[in-house]
Formats: sequence, C-alpha cells, structure tokens
Amino acid sequence: MFQTYRRMMTVTGSYRPQLQTALLLSVIASIIQGIIFALFFPLFSALLTQPIDAQRVWILLGGFGVLVVIEGLLRWRELDFSWLTSSKVAHETRLKLAEQLRRIPLQDLSRRRSGDLNVVMSGNVSELVMWIGSLATLVIQTIVVPLITFLITLWIDWRLAVALLVAFPIAVPTYRYMRSLVKAMLRDVAAADAETASRVVEYAQGLPVLRATQQIGVRSQRLQTTLERQRQIQVKGQRLGVLPSITMATLVEVGVVALMGLGTLFILQGSLSIPMLFALLVIAMRFTEPLTQLIHLASVFDLMEIGLERIEALMSIPALPVQPPATQLTRFDITFDQVSFRYADQTEWALQDVSFHLPARSLTALVGPSGGGKTTITRLISRFADIQTGAIRIGGVDIRQVDPAALMRSLSVVFQDVYLFDDTILNNIRMAKPDATDADIEAAARAANCHEFITRLPDGYETRIGDIGGALSGGERQRISIARAMLKNAPIVLLDEPTSALDTESEVAVQEAINRLVVDKTVIVIAHRLSTVVGSDLILVLADGQVIEQGSHPELLAQQGRYASMWTVQQQSQGWRIAS
Repeated sequence: MFQTYRRMMTVTGSYRPQLQTALLLSVIASIIQGIIFALFFPLFSALLTQPIDAQRVWILLGGFGVLVVIEGLLRWRELDFSWLTSSKVAHETRLKLAEQLRRIPLQDLSRRRSGDLNVVMSGNVSELVMWIGSLATLVIQTIVVPLITFLITLWIDWRLAVALLVAFPIAVPTYRYMRSLVKAMLRDVAAADAETASRVVEYAQGLPVLRATQQIGVRSQRLQTTLERQRQIQVKGQRLGVLPSITMATLVEVGVVALMGLGTLFILQGSLSIPMLFALLVIAMRFTEPLTQLIHLASVFDLMEIGLERIEALMSIPALPVQPPATQLTRFDITFDQVSFRYADQTEWALQDVSFHLPARSLTALVGPSGGGKTTITRLISRFADIQTGAIRIGGVDIRQVDPAALMRSLSVVFQDVYLFDDTILNNIRMAKPDATDADIEAAARAANCHEFITRLPDGYETRIGDIGGALSGGERQRISIARAMLKNAPIVLLDEPTSALDTESEVAVQEAINRLVVDKTVIVIAHRLSTVVGSDLILVLADGQVIEQGSHPELLAQQGRYASMWTVQQQSQGWRIAS
C-alpha cells in the first residue's frame, strides 16, 4: 500500500495537494464514523435498561445526528477529487506520456506495438485515475473505521475488543495468499488485452490484404488465436476471482458465530449484559465488513499497480541525451565519420565503418540492394537512435550536441509510404508549420502540384481524408506530403524512394514537385531506379552496411563495378516484353 501511495503521489503531479487533502478529509470522516459505531454500546445500554434513561438516549441520538452530518459533509468534500480533479489528472498524465513519446528514441518507440501504446495511453490512465481518489479514500475508511471502533471498544471492555479481532488471524494470511493469485492473473489479463488491442489495429489496417487472401472473420487466424487466448485468460481470472470472495465471506461468518458464542459464554458467566452483546453484534457486522472488501480492494489495487507499472515503464525510457555543449546548426553539410550502428536486439551491424561527406546544397543518391543500409543512413541523420561508434556531423556539429527538436526543425522527410492523419487536407499540410496561414498552405500545395486535385474535392482543403489518407490515391498522398515539406522549408531534405509505387502520370507530377522542393537544399534521396538519379552530385552505393562505391554517375560507370552492373541490368530490362 505504501508503494502504491508513493506511485499515486507521483502520478498526480501538480494535483498532489488536492489528493492529500482528500485523503486527510477521508481520515477525519472515518474517525467520526468509527466513533458513531462505538456509540452503539452506550445507546443499546440506555435503551435496554429499566427504566429507560430517556434524556441519555436523546443526547446520544443527537450526538449521532451531528456526527452523521459532519461525516456526510466531509465525504462530500473529499469527492471533489474523484469527481473533478481526477479528470484533470488524467489529462495531465496523458500530456506527460505524449511528451515522453516525443522525447524517446524512435528506435525504442518502433519496438512497441500501437495497440499496446493505446492501452497505456487510454485504458491504463483511465483505470488508474478512475480509482486513484475513490480507492484511496475507501482504503482509509476500511482501515480507520475498524481501528477507531476497536480502540473505543477497548476502552469500554477489553474482552469485547479482543472478541472483535477473532477473525483477523485467519483472514490476513488468507488475504495475502489470495492477492498473490489475483495479481498474477491480472498481469496475464493486461498482457492479453494489450496483445488483442494490437491485433485488432493490425486487422483493421490490413483488411484490404486480408480480404484479398480470404483471411477475414473466423479465417483470420492471427486475430482468432489472440482472441481465444484472451478468452481463456479471462475465464481463468473469473474463476480465481470467485474463490477469494467465497473464502472471505466464510471467514466473516465463522467470526460472527464465534463472537456470538463467546458473548453467550460471558452472559452465562454474568460478566456481560445482553444489551452489550446486541451492540457488539451490530458493531461486529460493520467491523468485519472490511474483511469481505479486502479481496475486492486487492483486485483494484493490483489493477492500479499494473497500470502504474506500465505507465512508469514508458516514462522510464531515457530520452536521447544532448551532449555538452549544446549547439545550434548554422551550416548544413553532412559528414559520416567511421559510423557503425546496429539495431537493438540484433547482432549484425546495419552500418559498419561508414564514412562520407555531403556538401551543403548538394544532391546525393543512396542506391544498392535492399538491406544494404540506405534507410538506416536517413534514420540516423534524423537521430532515430544514437550510433555505437563514430560521429555524424551537420555543419561540423555532432548531432548528439543538438537538441532533437532543433534537429528536426532542420529536416524535411518525404517517405515512400506516406502517413496522413484522419483530418482535413488543410490541417495535414499545416502540421509542418502550425502558425502557417491558409495562403501559405495554398502556395505550398500549388508548388507541390496538388492544388488542382484538392479544389476538385467536395470540400476542397476542408475535406477529411480518412485513416492514413485512405480517401486519396497514392500519388495524391505523396504530393500532400511534399506540400507539407515545402511549407516547412527545412534546409535538409530526405527522400525515401518517393516515386517508386506511382503510375507514370503521378510520377511526373510528384517529380516536378520534388524538383521545386529541393532547390538550394542539402538533399539525400534513396533510389532503386537509377535513371532517376543520374544527375546527382554524388551517388553512394551501399551493400551489407558498407559504402562499396561512391562518385558521380559517369565516374561509377567508368569503374565497371557494382553500380555499372546494376545500371546495365536496369537498362536491359526496359526492353523486356511479355512473350505470347
């Protein structure tokens, strides 16, 4: 509980004082409630004594009324955190998580499945905040009320106080054992839920392929296997959840029966009055109620613990460090100095001892077989992750000395697979420069050859384009991406085979837009069709994570090496025809 309390204080952040106030109010209200229950002893004694002491009865009932009103007001005030502040805590927590996603290396982020991140950002935060106030006050009430009742009963008759504790020696170890079972089960359930969320996202995004391969509905084996595993874990969890409840209910009943037997013995011995036994039984029912709640509270505690652990695991990923002295970029030539890099959990080097220099305002093409390291180079320039050895410099500055946000302001990236958001075209382009005017966005769209098709859409620039830009063709999405890059107007442009999957008409439009985009920029383009890069200032040929050749197109042809062989093959393939 103390560990959970510390974590709760951490999560509530700037709203910690409000939570502490709610907990303090809960303690005071619970003390008052314990006093109310303890007053049953004198009340029953006064009611069942002949003659009845009416004055004392009315005083006690008045005391009951005053204490109940005070407790109700305190409970109402403590709910302010659960009802109002909790939503603010959830909002603040999600903002912190979003900021953390912005800071952590993309390599670490790419290893997490989108469904798992969705569970953390929505499910875990909601579960945590929904319970963080009400659970804390409920726990206080469960502990403080019986404690106060016990202490007052101890002052009235120590034997009655000891009798109230008759069920605890058995209940505590039972509770601890049951909680260990429930906690393990909840971890399995959380893992299964995250896996299912990821599979559902994967299923929805891959529906075109799944339909084409007849792998939808019950035939979708990957999704069905995950759903079945989730069902089995949930069934097992339900079974485990029933056993603790039945066990605790049985212990409570045994305790009440034992208390009645002990009280009857005291009456027969003449050391306890019948009114005191009645009062003791009434209080015992309230006193033992927390025992039945313990296992349910344990389940909620463990649910919170799992949510806290998942949030903390995401928050604990270290951000990319900025090495001193922090420096701004003023020049935009790019140098790789004996760079070696391998991805996390891999033994093979993605790049090994790679060195080259790209002058500012030059066009460099990266060519070579798949898996050679072309995409890795562009990722490292944008600091997807930090390299293991060597240095990457822009304008003579090691990029590890540049704040990642400042580095990204110097880069524009046009990916082969364009990702557009389910929003308007206007907002998708504006992402590159949030303070851009509508006129700026239209100018960028015109330069990217997409203004004409945008104006043909039903709502023009206000047209929503669906998930991943599904309402647009591949060429249209690519031109929107280029418009975004033009609006950003960064001095370095990275192009990842932007025309490879386009038809001839779209390719011409996209290529014209790219030609406008790269003017006076330091440009790196990944290309598979060598005919598109013959005019490059420099061509780097990569294979197996190394630069095996570099030079201009004529220089590489003269070397008669790998590039010349690739060029010959591609030129010959242009004359291929399908034979009858």
